[in-house]
Amino acid sequence: MSGITRYILRQMVVGMLFVSIALTCVLWLTQSLRFVEMIVNKGLSIGSFLKLTLLLMPGFLVIIIPISLFAVVVFTFNKLIADRELVVLRAAGLSHLTLAQPAIVLGAAASLVGYLLSCWLIPLTVRGFHEMHWSIRNDISNVLLQEGVFNKFGDGLTIYVRARSPEGELLGILVHDKRQAGRAVTLMAERGALVYTETGPRVLMVNGNRQEVTPGTGKLSLLYFDSYTVDFATATGAKRERFRDARERSLGELLDVTEAESGLQDYRRFKVELHSRLTSPLYNLGFALLAASILLTAGFDRRGQLVQVLIATGLMVAVQAAALGISNLATGNLAVVPAIYINAAIPIGFGLWVLVRPPWPRRRASAMAGEPV
Repeated sequence: MSGITRYILRQMVVGMLFVSIALTCVLWLTQSLRFVEMIVNKGLSIGSFLKLTLLLMPGFLVIIIPISLFAVVVFTFNKLIADRELVVLRAAGLSHLTLAQPAIVLGAAASLVGYLLSCWLIPLTVRGFHEMHWSIRNDISNVLLQEGVFNKFGDGLTIYVRARSPEGELLGILVHDKRQAGRAVTLMAERGALVYTETGPRVLMVNGNRQEVTPGTGKLSLLYFDSYTVDFATATGAKRERFRDARERSLGELLDVTEAESGLQDYRRFKVELHSRLTSPLYNLGFALLAASILLTAGFDRRGQLVQVLIATGLMVAVQAAALGISNLATGNLAVVPAIYINAAIPIGFGLWVLVRPPWPRRRASAMAGEPV
């Protein structure tokens, strides 16, 4: 690797790291706001909150890295053109492909990182996120009852607490329990408390009544009690198996899945996810070549490279939009799957072709020739 390539590559690496970190922080902040409700309603600890939000980040990196790489390649070459450095390098006899070598190296390295993320790390983190989220939503080992709110637990248990005393006593309790099919029970009590036992949390109710409509007769059965307890142990019913979506599956699972065991719609989603994982990292190299080819072959213009930047950005957006559209179409019809690979290969092939054989004549350096552009 020549000194010129190292010089340009160093600028790109520093810029890409800075942009990627900045975008990651912004995305982390926006996504973390979704889980503030869990801190309030579920008593989620700060450590669990940070773990839950950080598990989302690898999934966002596969989107952030290609965009950051594209932006940095455009910025770096635009700056080199504006500072007349590329004019000097071209005068020294360097070809477009040689000047684009730093972008190609960085794009290839980003593609390898993308494969590491999409084929190994992201399935693990997405699975961990969904399992943790599922556990928090359905775990009743740490119940938090809010005042003046209908607190729902699992399927069929709702508890309302009017107020909470400084000592932790619950005042004005209403419980609606319909966990047993066809037998809805409503309980009201003056006061009570939330107690934790070896079998799980319970609500102890004092001085209240229990109301139930007898099935078949429609008669109201009313029972007054001095004390009564409501068990949370069956609030979520029997432990259910959580269905794992396509992003949680490993490559081996996506390869081996059959239509008979998953159903037609999920089978298509699994197969599209498989092919998307194999192609999405290639956009790192494709976007880098796209930016380099448009900027390097445009020539020097004293008025700036705004047109070239807009063209490169438009092409990048078009490729990304096409990728999303093709994935949606492939989910409905697997015959569209080859288009996923074609769309990923187009920016790479186009970028290399333009760098080797520019389809448009390069303008002369007006600053050297003294001619208007």
